[in-house]
Amino acid sequence: MYRKVQPCLALCLAAALAPPTALAQRDDAVAMDTIAVSATRAGSTAGETPQKITVITREEIEAQTALSEDPSQVLSKLIPSFSPARQKLTNSGETFRGRDPLFMIDGVPQSNPLRNGSRAGYTIDLSMVERIEVIHGASAEHGLGATGGIINFVTRRPDPGSVNQHVGVSVTAPTDYESEGLGYKLDYRVSGAEGDWDYLLGGSYQGRGMYYDTDGDLIGVDDTQGDVMDSESIDLLAKLGYWIDDDQNLELMLNRFELEGNGDYVNVPGDRSAGTPATSVKGNPQGEPPSNKVTTASLAYKHGDLFGTEVSAKLYSQRFRGQYGGGDYGTFQDPAIDPSGKLWDQSRNESDKLGAKFTVTRRGLLDDRLDLTGGLDLLRDKTRQMLTETGREWVPETEFRNYAPFLQATVRPLARVSVQAGVRHEYAELKVDDFRTLASYNGGQDVAGGNPDFEETLYNIGVTVEVTDGSQIFANYSEGFGMPDVGRVLRGIDQPNQDVDSFLNLAPIVTDNREIGFRMNRGALDLAVSYFESDSDFGSRLARVNGVYEVRREKTEIHGVEISAGWQVNAAHRLEADYAYSKGRYDSDDDGDVDTDLLGRNIAPNKLLLRWNAAWTGKLSTMLQAVHHFERDFDTPGYDFDGYTLVDASVGYRLPVGRLSVGLENLLNEEYISYYSQAADNRDASYYAGRGRTITVGYKLAF
Repeated sequence: MYRKVQPCLALCLAAALAPPTALAQRDDAVAMDTIAVSATRAGSTAGETPQKITVITREEIEAQTALSEDPSQVLSKLIPSFSPARQKLTNSGETFRGRDPLFMIDGVPQSNPLRNGSRAGYTIDLSMVERIEVIHGASAEHGLGATGGIINFVTRRPDPGSVNQHVGVSVTAPTDYESEGLGYKLDYRVSGAEGDWDYLLGGSYQGRGMYYDTDGDLIGVDDTQGDVMDSESIDLLAKLGYWIDDDQNLELMLNRFELEGNGDYVNVPGDRSAGTPATSVKGNPQGEPPSNKVTTASLAYKHGDLFGTEVSAKLYSQRFRGQYGGGDYGTFQDPAIDPSGKLWDQSRNESDKLGAKFTVTRRGLLDDRLDLTGGLDLLRDKTRQMLTETGREWVPETEFRNYAPFLQATVRPLARVSVQAGVRHEYAELKVDDFRTLASYNGGQDVAGGNPDFEETLYNIGVTVEVTDGSQIFANYSEGFGMPDVGRVLRGIDQPNQDVDSFLNLAPIVTDNREIGFRMNRGALDLAVSYFESDSDFGSRLARVNGVYEVRREKTEIHGVEISAGWQVNAAHRLEADYAYSKGRYDSDDDGDVDTDLLGRNIAPNKLLLRWNAAWTGKLSTMLQAVHHFERDFDTPGYDFDGYTLVDASVGYRLPVGRLSVGLENLLNEEYISYYSQAADNRDASYYAGRGRTITVGYKLAF
């Protein structure tokens, strides 16, 4: 039976989707009665949730990966208020509604908030992903880190049948062919079921060439934060499920992802004042190339009917190693090691997580008017940042322990009215042993360790009203919970006689998210409109001071609008439009009033995206999309954004055996400087041009 091959997704943001069509739609306003989403931990049905939820289907992922395999590119094209992709290994500056999202794989957190190295978006290959589930706006329901929202990569599940196999291959190159720009990818999966067991094994390998701008020049490589150009990656996914009986099953999931640069190029800084972007030349950077090496594992149990109650549990772990490029920066200097002042070093973030999630749900209480969900989340995160050449600790090992019970209720007082409310209590403790800062911090300081802790109670409440069949209005208040970048604060102590308990401001970043919206699905038309406000009285902003980013705890306020519309013209043609507007300001002088614009490190540009999907025949389909990023002026000199428009196109054709696709990214070969380079970073070495026109040819076969 099909039941036997569905893996237990326990407390993940899993959804049991109906079979998608070639023109599948992703927003919760579409097909509202067919998409069940457990993103709220209460297992709400899409269209009943007062907080906006988006489900990005496998078909939409494949339509975008026909153009680019970069996860950030995919997210920026499918989530209206997600920042433009930087086209680098780092996710720094790629925000969601102006704040950081919590990335997860099958509900296992990938973000590393204790020392945020901004690599959480590159921990899985998209060929291993079944769908992407997104909660828009701050949410505490999955714990730490979701001040902007949640982005959960749900891994592939076994296909029905005894043995199913898939193979895919693709080649990518600039249209003005350059051998250095050649990239290629191969992925393979096998899955099936036998008796009470189901399984899936998958693997992918990708080699990426260099990127070229519209003039045919090499784009500057980021040899410090890391780059996806000139890199190789592998991903290995294994899942094993066992059905104890019709209502109970266990699932083991293991994913290993590695992305490492080849280290064949060095950055040549550009000139911002002259409009000359950075480029690259052949070279041999010192040290190990930047890399991500991540292992994610989980063991999930689910009982669908234990005396009328749904019970689920998940144990998980994540091991993250993020290597960064090096240099003889002033921060790394230590006369006791090298008095020349040219000491070369590089850093690596190391984070190890262990966690558990327990959930109990009882539905249909009070004559089917009340559903209750309660549970407990546990997390231990150990993080440090090493200087690998000299073996010094730049950030001392910090151990974070978090315990969080929660209760969520859904009440249906009237046939067309649904109210959701919840509470979550966070207790967190940080443990840091005595440590010494680097010599560059005023000669090095001995810092006494400590165990700072805090407690915070977080709430959410929302209402959905079905105005007519197929149309609803909704309103929501929710709170998200984040941490300041503890590692960045600790490593920068440059005054004597400090201790962790008194120095470290561990006050959490509690983000208040208010949202009101309307959604409709009437015949061939669908529409979703949301207005949101996201405020934090004690935020965490990165400011660049003397060439180094520092953490500033300041009040911030963000507001914005998201509009998504679709028109199914006929059975073969669908038109879509997305618009996102946002504005953010912070309190620069600590007088309680926000007075200065947040820069591109936080706020995305306003964006309009248009898309046309067409299925011309049973074999031939096309997609044409255009995204316009509107220009924006900031009140900080030197950070204005000029705006640009990018057009992409793809063609898919079903062959007698397999399917062929051809994608053209930046079809019109638009010349532009990336948003982050214009609006968030004023360094010449980081003044990057965007990628020119690129072609990807792919072939997929299932058998």
